[in-house]
Amino acid sequence: MGTKENKKGKPVGKAVVFGVLSIVIYALLFVYEAPIIDNFAKGGFFAFLPIAAAFLVSYVHGSFTGSFWSLLGVEASKKRGTN
Repeated sequence: MGTKENKKGKPVGKAVVFGVLSIVIYALLFVYEAPIIDNFAKGGFFAFLPIAAAFLVSYVHGSFTGSFWSLLGVEASKKRGTN
């Protein structure tokens, strides 16, 4: 079974989970700013850490944002085929 959805099929649980994860990630980035910058600047293998962090933040925040807009009823327009 997927995420919990309300009667209209809106992803309430998904929005809450990814919203909380977004807040936690941003809070950790601000609280541990100095050690994160030190590790990201080491070079070598550590050069991949900023890229991995960007993908993580992008995925979590993007999932929250998509669920949030779905809860508000905003959906992408569907293109019509050209016949």
